[in-house]
Amino acid sequence: MRTALLIGATGLVGDHLLRQLLLDNRFDQLKVFVRRPTGYQNPKLEEHLVDFDQPQTWRELLTGDVLFSTLGTTLRQAGSQEAQYKVDYTYQYRTAQAAAANGVATFVLVSSAGADADSFVFYNRMKGELERDIKRLPFHRIRILQPGVLAGGRAQVRLGEKLGLVLASVVGAVPALRAYRPVHARIVAQAMINAALDETPGISTDTLEGVFTRAGQPA
Repeated sequence: MRTALLIGATGLVGDHLLRQLLLDNRFDQLKVFVRRPTGYQNPKLEEHLVDFDQPQTWRELLTGDVLFSTLGTTLRQAGSQEAQYKVDYTYQYRTAQAAAANGVATFVLVSSAGADADSFVFYNRMKGELERDIKRLPFHRIRILQPGVLAGGRAQVRLGEKLGLVLASVVGAVPALRAYRPVHARIVAQAMINAALDETPGISTDTLEGVFTRAGQPA
């Protein structure tokens, strides 16, 4: 049996992942670290309300077998690039760093298509910097998933996001840009679980085609 740790449980992918983990009998405990309650009740769910700016108050609780990281925000929600970087890079990196120090063996990160630490695009550069630095941490196994545009039931769906999904579908029809086509958050969550159960040591990165393969879905 395994103990899973999860940050980002109240987000789009995180919510799907939380529900799938609660139903998956290969995991007998799930610890979630959140800024607000998830609203779920389950015997194997251990929920911790934390301040991500104060990791010293909760990092000793990061013990288990695998850490799943789906934490993230949008520039609009964050209000500035600096605030978005804090959520998408700093909070995730600090949590991963503490988990590695506590002996957690596996780290599974949902990143993004186009992640590149040398990119001129802020979002892609931020995701690339996180991937680069995560790979330097002493986990036994690191699994990075790079899905395209995420689709699924969001609590708030704005007109711009709907238009973005339509545009991404059109762009995804271009062979050179297929990595950016939409993928449902449920598929990404399943791919993360399957990646965590892959006991091959080392680092692997799955682009969109690999995400579908991990989830056992046709691409």
